Amino acid sequence: MPGWESARRLPLMNLLVIAVALFVGLVVCLEAGFRLGAQRVKTLPNAHEGFGAIEGAVFGLFGLLLSLSFFGAASRLDSRRQLIVQEANAIASAYMRVDLLPNAEQPEVRRLFREYLDERVRISEMSNEAAALSEMHESEKLQQAIWSRAISATKEGAPGAALLISAVNQMIEIASAKAIAVQTHLPNFVFYFLIAAALFSGLVAGFGMARGQRNWLSVLAYASVVTLTMYVTVDMEYPRAGLIRIGAADLALTTLRNSIR
Repeated sequence: MPGWESARRLPLMNLLVIAVALFVGLVVCLEAGFRLGAQRVKTLPNAHEGFGAIEGAVFGLFGLLLSLSFFGAASRLDSRRQLIVQEANAIASAYMRVDLLPNAEQPEVRRLFREYLDERVRISEMSNEAAALSEMHESEKLQQAIWSRAISATKEGAPGAALLISAVNQMIEIASAKAIAVQTHLPNFVFYFLIAAALFSGLVAGFGMARGQRNWLSVLAYASVVTLTMYVTVDMEYPRAGLIRIGAADLALTTLRNSIR
């Protein structure tokens, strides 16, 4: 099965491969559990006696793990959206404070801000997370150039330069927080444990189904619900890789870029 980290390299394709592989694995486990249960019933008619308690425990623990992973991914997605909007607001605030610099300094600083914003928009539009992280060095150079200009203006005694420094500092802090948020995901161990728990729950469900006749509708329904839930969880972890996007938040950066050209 494709690795969790490989979603960064082949985004949508890897997410779909993971989903298909999980669906097939669940169907296989459900069928294996059913056959095991049916065989057990033939040799021991009361094989399912007391099995309900085990089913409840397994499904309860799996449901808890799946729900925590889902809501954790949703929370991280919301945090990324908020950081994008905060970054746009911080850049806009810093850009407006360029008016406080001497007139001779303003054109160059405004040019640096436009280049910086272009770079941030370009990075935010990248679907490959690893490539986006590797491209951040250019924006860091522009951050340093803007910071150096603000420090020089302060040393020259420009009134209001300190306010620009404060705004640029906030802009840099949010950019750093955004870079960390992009790299924060469900730990690999938890992801693989979730996969194992899903497959094991399929075995347990299949064994329990052996109390009666095989029901393919139930098999497909269970496999589909679990697969879709886990797909959405992974998709939220990598919002630029699959079907879930954060374009509405990105609009804050692109709108700001267009307004300061």
